[in-house]
Amino acid sequence: MDVYLPIAGLSVNALVIVALGGVVGLLTGMIGVGGGFLTTPILIFYGIPPAVAVASATTQITGTSVSGVLAHRRRKGVDYRMGGVIIVGGLLGALAGGGIFRLLQDMGQIDTAISILYVVLLGSIGVMMAKEAATALDIIRPRAGKKPPRRHNPLIASLPMRWRFYQSGLYISPLAPLLLGFGAGMLTVLLGVGGGFVLVPAMIYILGMSAQVVVGTSLLQILAVTAATTIIHATTTKSVDIVLAALLLLGSVIGAQLGARLAQKAKPELLRMFLAIIILAVAVRMAIGLGWRPEEIYTVQLL
Repeated sequence: MDVYLPIAGLSVNALVIVALGGVVGLLTGMIGVGGGFLTTPILIFYGIPPAVAVASATTQITGTSVSGVLAHRRRKGVDYRMGGVIIVGGLLGALAGGGIFRLLQDMGQIDTAISILYVVLLGSIGVMMAKEAATALDIIRPRAGKKPPRRHNPLIASLPMRWRFYQSGLYISPLAPLLLGFGAGMLTVLLGVGGGFVLVPAMIYILGMSAQVVVGTSLLQILAVTAATTIIHATTTKSVDIVLAALLLLGSVIGAQLGARLAQKAKPELLRMFLAIIILAVAVRMAIGLGWRPEEIYTVQLL
């Protein structure tokens, strides 16, 4: 069942795209992380132009974040004041990232830049996640005398203009979450990721937020910033393929429901190790693609 993607300029098998969204949704439901950092590289492997893959994956994340925010809102797991500060930073970062994206597009280097950033990002995350899961499974043992990460970062505590964030149980400067949101916003535009896999650990170990509100607050920021990023891509880079995004969203909604059920039956450490292996495999595949010489040096596409 072939469907033509008007922005990508090619035909794809609709069932394959829906299945891809389903697999990413399955991982999201099982492990609790957004699937944007896997969706974009897999779309690129399938033949979707990187710029279109980034913009369309962002649109998909916007849709899947809505249900997550509503679920956490019902159990009062969202710090709206903290989320608002991070959203402001994220929107500023999205605007800056949009300018960089358009500049790289005009230079003809956007495809290479996206691939390099993904190799570095996925490689780093995969190694850290695999190490943490291996320690939890007693595959490797932590070094003797190693201290656990501090909940309150002394650098954050020294920043001026402190605010009270009652839901998170914090009294810190808004500059820290503002900068954190700025970085996440740039990642969202440049790589088509929600940023939750960066935001969640940073909110716990850097800001010192309560674990009860971290995921809901992160999803609130992701929802706002990915929605703005979709608008930025649609109006400036013209890279959003709504047909592709709709197919991905259809699969991810179904996959997330199945993943949530499977998560109740499996050990969290095994799930994290499984995800780490997938992330590292994708990073290696992208690294090979950067240096591998294609059979055809260039192609000509008739419009």
